[in-house]
Amino acid sequence: MLRGLYTATAGMLTQQRRTEMLSNNMANSQTPGYKADQGSVRAFPEMLLQRLDNKSVPTVNGANFGGMTPIGSINTGVYLQELSNHYTQGGLKETGLKSDVALVEENVPFNPETNLKGALLFAVETPAGDERYTRNGNFSLDNNGILLSNGNTVLSTDGQPISIQTSNYEVTQNGEVYNRDLPAAEQFLGQIDVRFEADVRNLVKEGNGLYRTADEGVLPTAINNENIQYNLRQNFLENSTVDVGRTYTDMMTAYRSFEANQKVLQAYDRSMDKAANEIGRLR
Repeated sequence: MLRGLYTATAGMLTQQRRTEMLSNNMANSQTPGYKADQGSVRAFPEMLLQRLDNKSVPTVNGANFGGMTPIGSINTGVYLQELSNHYTQGGLKETGLKSDVALVEENVPFNPETNLKGALLFAVETPAGDERYTRNGNFSLDNNGILLSNGNTVLSTDGQPISIQTSNYEVTQNGEVYNRDLPAAEQFLGQIDVRFEADVRNLVKEGNGLYRTADEGVLPTAINNENIQYNLRQNFLENSTVDVGRTYTDMMTAYRSFEANQKVLQAYDRSMDKAANEIGRLR
């Protein structure tokens, strides 16, 4: 009977974690460039039940079980596998704001080992001085004219911030930023850097739309990489890849599954209570 308690509890924990994942996706459904988390439910390996204290030494297909007779197998519950991101291109939304820049993938190579497409990201520097990566192109300018992404400094190809001291600026499709108020020879302000991760399993979410590399390495630039084609679209934002309708449905399914496992757990609890306090009572 206790095995049933563990199985039902494993189901409840799995659905709780799944609900947390879906809730986080829903909370970020309007976050520009957000990549939805995905997870799959898997069963724990089955265990072979054997009868102890058997005086005979049986064999099954030539295998000696050392005095224990096989009874059969039992499933020990389920778990939610590690979460993975859905790195697909989100749709574009026109905002009309010069500071909004969408990263649009045209050709990104697949990883031959995983058969998954690589990822392109903006490089930013956090206030703590750490280099991180993001797909959030909802940029802004601080009081000093430095280009920011959600409070983090957007890095140029030379690893420096991009300073824009005018409202009349332009971001070209290859990420070059120009001050159109200056003479032609002085207009270039820098180029927004775009980095490439060949193995998306190496990317770890940190919150606030930021990623870091699991190996603490620095991603290489995608600029001048002949195998990669992309463009930047000023006045546009990349939408989140969260499917709101499907996420709502999945959240209801997870809740009902949690509720079903909870009722099984309560039924086991009532059965054990009766066995301990009624059937086992001494008359």
